[in-house]
Amino acid sequence: MVSIARASLVYEWRRYLAALLSVTFAGLLVVVQAGLLHGLFRSVSLPVDRSSAQLWVTFPNLLSVDHARPVSSHADALARMNPAIERVERYSVTGGDMRRPDGVAVSIIVHAIDTRPDAMAFSGMLTLAQRSRLDEPDALIVDRADLGKFGVDVGGLVEVNGKRARVVEAIDGLRSVGGVAAIASFETGRRFDESLRRDEPHYVLLGLLPQADIQRVAQEIADTVSPPRYSVSVAPEFSRRSQLYWLLESGVGIGAGFAALLALMVGVVIASQTLSAAILASLKEFATLRALGVSPGQLRAVVFELAAWIGVVGLVLTGLLTVLVAAVAKAHHIAMAFSGWLVAGTAVSILLITALSGLYALRPLFRAEPANLLR
Repeated sequence: MVSIARASLVYEWRRYLAALLSVTFAGLLVVVQAGLLHGLFRSVSLPVDRSSAQLWVTFPNLLSVDHARPVSSHADALARMNPAIERVERYSVTGGDMRRPDGVAVSIIVHAIDTRPDAMAFSGMLTLAQRSRLDEPDALIVDRADLGKFGVDVGGLVEVNGKRARVVEAIDGLRSVGGVAAIASFETGRRFDESLRRDEPHYVLLGLLPQADIQRVAQEIADTVSPPRYSVSVAPEFSRRSQLYWLLESGVGIGAGFAALLALMVGVVIASQTLSAAILASLKEFATLRALGVSPGQLRAVVFELAAWIGVVGLVLTGLLTVLVAAVAKAHHIAMAFSGWLVAGTAVSILLITALSGLYALRPLFRAEPANLLR
């Protein structure tokens, strides 16, 4: 039975070529849309994901990391007294108006961070040399893709909230959902926003000793006052909460999610209909097998194997095209992310769709007499 399925694909490949291509591009459509959606919301949680802090102390019940609010100084003091906490670091976010040399105004988000070599904020993004450059007066590090929005090259001067700033480095991966983003030292950030001079950072980042229990430490330093003055979040949970907020509660997330769902539906319909048409085109051959005494279960096995081969080959081609699309996206600084669960989910969905479509196309064979199909 298996040899029949393979022989059909080898000797009647033109008949199944359209089905194979439809599965390939349906998978590509789904995985690219999902990758764009995932990449978009990973950019929201970038400060959490690219920092080495294990605990984040935030404004009470903060829904997303981009909703920065000053946090009580009590959290800082309590964290420093806990013996399991090795490092305590402050991090603030400010925004404002950036003026290019040509006078064009652009909204900007400035991440004011600790510039020490062992600092935790953006430790997964900045090199030691880049972090040290932030100690230079008025220094900004920006995303390479945003240089055009700044209107300058590396070394150029702009204004942020009426204060001079200089772009000293350009890196990849810093782009944000709204406006342009930049990284600066605390001193530079305070020049742009006088409110940062108060002893109330927007976040307190905590690094724990290697043997420390993260959940236990979070409970120990949690605020017991009602209403709480601050919240303590484990980094992965805070990252996930930020992404879910943008996905489920923002207009951007709902629109992007609907587009991804629509892409999935279109891909499913195209793949299933094309594969069903290919199976129906072979209905007379299957009717001959049935007339020769092949059981319905054996026929289903042939079709299932046939659909599985089409699905597997289609997914291999999808993978090759996805690598090409990802390379093009990276070259043009487009945020895309392909996690393991996304790739596995797409593969399982496509294989399931091809199998069900092939078996669904066999219904006319079992409802009609073989003699009528062979006319």
